[in-house]
Amino acid sequence: MMTVLIRWCVLLCMLCLAGPAVSLAAGSSPPEATAAQAFEAHQSDVLITGEGVVFRILSDDTRGDRHQRFILRLADGQTLLVAHNIDLAPRLDGLERGAHVRFRGEYVWNARGGVLHWTHHDPRGRHPDGFLEYDGRRYQ
Repeated sequence: MMTVLIRWCVLLCMLCLAGPAVSLAAGSSPPEATAAQAFEAHQSDVLITGEGVVFRILSDDTRGDRHQRFILRLADGQTLLVAHNIDLAPRLDGLERGAHVRFRGEYVWNARGGVLHWTHHDPRGRHPDGFLEYDGRRYQ
């Protein structure tokens, strides 16, 4: 009997520490966060929106789906690796260091600041559409 009581207490504590559950109605988008919130909480698979300045241009990732890669520095100093799928969305032509980029996509945590992907429409409709905005144009 004592073992069952202890298990229930542990379960109740875990549920309380997990915080409130978020219920998503069919067809609704998950709640959005900022890169800083997701980074601090070590979260992944979180929809984020924000903006930053291009800090470094990297070579394209050409293994599998092709991705244009660059690093943004956000206002708080955090860096964010952007992996933009150029098989599904147009490349950001003429992108240079110092350019301002707004974004919406899925965040994956890492110790260097995180990775942003799904910055494009989802042809299967399973992910919320992401985007990049640069030089007055939206890329998705």
